[in-house]
Amino acid sequence: MALRTGGPALALLRGRLRLPGPGARGHARLGRSGAAAQPAAEEPREDAEVSTRKKTFSEVQTERLDQAERTVLIKCPSKLNEKKLLQYLSSHGNVKSHFFFENRGINALIEFSEKSSIASLQDAVGIPSASEHHVVPFKSRLFTFTLKNPVSQRIEDSPLHLSPQCHIPVKDLIEKLCLADSISSQMYILLNEYQLTEENIKLRFLACSLVRDFACAYFPDSTVKPFGSSVNTFGKLGSDVDMFLDFSDAGKHATKLKKSPFEMEYQMKRLPSERLATQRILSVIGDCLDNFGPGCVNVQKILNARCPLVKFSHQPTGFQCDLSVSNSIAIRSSELLYIYGCLDSRVRALVFTIRCWARVHGLTNSAPGAWITNFSLTMMVMFFLQRTSPPIIPTLDQLKELADENDKHIIGGYDCSFVSDLRKIKPTKNKETLDVLLVEFFEYFGNFDFRKNSINLRKGKEVNKPESSPLYIWNPFEQDLNISKNVNQPQLEKFIAMARESAWILQKEDKTQQMIDKEPWGLAALLIPFGKSNSSKMKNRMKGIGSETIRSLLDSLKLNNANSQQKAVGK
Repeated sequence: MALRTGGPALALLRGRLRLPGPGARGHARLGRSGAAAQPAAEEPREDAEVSTRKKTFSEVQTERLDQAERTVLIKCPSKLNEKKLLQYLSSHGNVKSHFFFENRGINALIEFSEKSSIASLQDAVGIPSASEHHVVPFKSRLFTFTLKNPVSQRIEDSPLHLSPQCHIPVKDLIEKLCLADSISSQMYILLNEYQLTEENIKLRFLACSLVRDFACAYFPDSTVKPFGSSVNTFGKLGSDVDMFLDFSDAGKHATKLKKSPFEMEYQMKRLPSERLATQRILSVIGDCLDNFGPGCVNVQKILNARCPLVKFSHQPTGFQCDLSVSNSIAIRSSELLYIYGCLDSRVRALVFTIRCWARVHGLTNSAPGAWITNFSLTMMVMFFLQRTSPPIIPTLDQLKELADENDKHIIGGYDCSFVSDLRKIKPTKNKETLDVLLVEFFEYFGNFDFRKNSINLRKGKEVNKPESSPLYIWNPFEQDLNISKNVNQPQLEKFIAMARESAWILQKEDKTQQMIDKEPWGLAALLIPFGKSNSSKMKNRMKGIGSETIRSLLDSLKLNNANSQQKAVGK
């Protein structure tokens, strides 16, 4: 059954807020600087992103990786003259772009137009003095610049513009949201404040490129690529960098070989299983990063996990990193989300809103546990957007039908095929506003029959649960896996209670009166923990959910008992 988009409560909401369509322009929006709001499109930076959005996932990744290969990172002196720094660097080649950020001091990311400029700069850089510590003589693309005559250097009158590498606190976000003129505008403000910036994305790809420099010492044809939130358009400032060592390009050169009367192949180490090979590779790379990697600290080799990985902190960029090997299905999941994020501006705005809301109310947590993960929440939003009428995004099966030969991917026996060309996907005819979609999301999952149904993005419809996990979300590709298997019943009931409470707040609030009283309204009201203002009400709602669960079990027992008695009488 298609998701309803009406109802008295939603009609009241539409009438009271007088919401524009999803593509409407002219809404006030606050930038990162906190300056006065300027009229802007409700879709953030639409014109600036349009060229990127038309490119396929692989095209964007290739461009980013190439960009990172032409990039260096410089730890700058405290008294820095930007003009003189760029003037000197230009003597080694054209500087295509640059930005400054703060991380244990001032740092500069410098992108040259040519890779040869990096070699020129490296030739001019010296090895640190070994007076106190003996150094490992690895010439990386990480440099430290200090002034030869700091006293004679004149500091620029205008301070450096530092690119933010983390999002603003929720308290500051709420203040900005209260200045917006609609819930839709609030959701785009949140998106603008939390999403990865262009600078942060460049820094993430540089971190991968620097790890690749080490990996290439052992595996010259390998690459290190980011996956997950760093590339799927749903990444948040401050999130970890997931990367994987990719060997898929290693065999491609064989097709370029001239005809030969011989079958030719490399002599290589042979191991009994792919898992053992992965563990050996990661063990060596982990040791290499730990012993020789500049700024690589707290290296942990977690080799016996379902997906073996190496965790480490990359101090120069400030990222926490997870390195795995040839995670092909994870890359396909990243591309699928990239496509969904590109299809409609409302998709990303709703995902960022729900994830921020969930974090505030303790529904998600960065540590492992029984709570819902960000990935599971994102899948729930995608499923909801498939269920709207008309659907805002297509199902995975529909994307598979649009795939051509180049889009066919069978990985480990799983069909991971779907269209990569965004132009082949017809835009949605759904014009509902974000204000209403937010309420509908809370209503939909606040009344979802989790006891019976599961969430399947491939089909885009509820299907019976194959097993008794409280929350069952089918892995889009590995269809025998439940990506939310970790979630227990109390956490699911907490999510349902919060969803119901949030829907109730959005439907009942008086925006005008709350603005007069200078109280948080709309999305801002949802980002304040409910227990602080109405703990008794929340306890009653939580109790109600528990009571419903118990009542349904009792009804089931009564029904079974009645059936048993009937059978006994029949005998």
